[in-house]
Amino acid sequence: MWDITTDFLVVGSGAGAMTAAVTANEFGAESIVIEKTDRYGGTSSLSGGVIWIPNNRSMAKKGIVDSEQDGMDYLRQVTGGVVADDKLQAYVRYGTEMVDFLAQVADMPFEAAVRYADYYPDLPGGKVGGRSMAPPTYSRRKLGAQADSQRPPLAWGFSKFSLTVTEGREVMDMGWKAYAIIAWHILRYSLDIRARRLGREDDRLTLGQGLVGNLRGAMLKRGIPLWLNTSARQLLRENGRVVGLLADRGGQAIRIRAKQGVLLAAGGFGQNIAMRQQYGQLPTGEGWSNAAPGNTGDGIKMALELGAALEYMDAAWWTPSVRLPDGSPLALIHGKALPGSMFVDHRGRRYTNEAAPYEDIVKDIWRHHDNGQSCIPSFMVFDARFRHNYPAASLPPAKVLPDALLPEAYKHGQFLKKADTIEQLAQLLGIDVDGLLQTVARHNEFARTGKDLDFARGESVSDRYYSDPKVAPNPNLAAIEKPPFYAMEIYPGDLGTKGGVKCDAKARVLDTAGDIIEGLYVTGNCAGSVMGNSYPGAGSTIGPSMVFAYLAALHAGGKLQ
Repeated sequence: MWDITTDFLVVGSGAGAMTAAVTANEFGAESIVIEKTDRYGGTSSLSGGVIWIPNNRSMAKKGIVDSEQDGMDYLRQVTGGVVADDKLQAYVRYGTEMVDFLAQVADMPFEAAVRYADYYPDLPGGKVGGRSMAPPTYSRRKLGAQADSQRPPLAWGFSKFSLTVTEGREVMDMGWKAYAIIAWHILRYSLDIRARRLGREDDRLTLGQGLVGNLRGAMLKRGIPLWLNTSARQLLRENGRVVGLLADRGGQAIRIRAKQGVLLAAGGFGQNIAMRQQYGQLPTGEGWSNAAPGNTGDGIKMALELGAALEYMDAAWWTPSVRLPDGSPLALIHGKALPGSMFVDHRGRRYTNEAAPYEDIVKDIWRHHDNGQSCIPSFMVFDARFRHNYPAASLPPAKVLPDALLPEAYKHGQFLKKADTIEQLAQLLGIDVDGLLQTVARHNEFARTGKDLDFARGESVSDRYYSDPKVAPNPNLAAIEKPPFYAMEIYPGDLGTKGGVKCDAKARVLDTAGDIIEGLYVTGNCAGSVMGNSYPGAGSTIGPSMVFAYLAALHAGGKLQ
């Protein structure tokens, strides 16, 4: 009946999936990881690689005081009481344990980002830094032949070398440290003759690439198999318990027995437009998702066939996004907050705090759209001073890459619009001229006083993570007044969906009656998020994926009661 037998079967190959496989192996269980595409890493590989873990030990080492109670107080506030308390407690309690576990068994010491504030630091239990943790870098060479099978980033932009979260934040300031970091990495990259000869961007893996590289390396050391081009088709049960899976491997049907259980970690349904429309996520009928191509809801649909309950299916990890000249989306995480830019709708009016958490901005876009305002696309408007000093989406500052050196697709396509006056820019964009002139004038007055009377931009510590401390009186506000003037189209994108299969505090799948479906576990964007329809801080996507994957492996192996 069975073509192959293992102890623990993991569907998907992102950070949560790999964490589960390493955990199971450490406690004596054999595991197999299957991935339906020809690349491993999923959306984790495309991400910043950050995990959000309250009360982590790295915070204490850096002098930041936190506690489980503070973490719980904050999560209860942010999630608004819609998430079961025992799930929140499991996340806070086992998050630090999972981080310590990976540091010990996989040589993966995560580091607290001390300047990366919670997204709502003024709420009870909120912190101004340290809960968001960055993974260690990893050498592509350690992966050997497996390196070329990792999913690459959606867009490298114009940089040939990669930076860590901490380095990237220093570079944003463009002080002496920034120039030192850039100079060092240009030198390091230039001297890496082997990587240059092979045409690689950088052999130093950081961010999501580094996170997945570290975990794949740990799997390789342990001999844990990862099968690419293997699609999960149907969960198999005996006496009500999930005992395996029917899969398609390279065009051949195989039945895989899983003695301890099956973990669904196959991502959400960000790339399944029909499914997203079914659950009311896309009011315009279109999607601009930054999720991995394989995120089409396979795991969710298989669980539904067994009667699994779903939750938060109308929610996503929203982020404003741009469309690059080749049509691919790119999340706009940091440039939106820097001083000297703003978002406007087709009336030329602002409608949001551009420095706010990216999920909140897109929720404002959809709210504005639902109120009958034309704002899709919106437009990020900025001037020559901004263009000279700061990155904008994939574009480095003009002082690094002037307009004259941009590829033609960037200069003369839809991506970057440029005009000598605000009036001409409005006409070029097809938006209300008087509206834009009035909005720019009002914005410039806010920049002079340091107070955004409309949307309070720059008042939160979270706003100021991406800012320019050299700009006063408000590091998130600067006048838009120096020609030429620029604009980019902004879309309501996402980093993936956050609704999915409902589970308990041990990652066990629940059916519509609230009963456990034995032998079946879920984590990541396959699962209804422990964050509900909220986004507490950077890393709130991958952190829960890894923590509940860890719990699933422990429980399946009998190590968690």
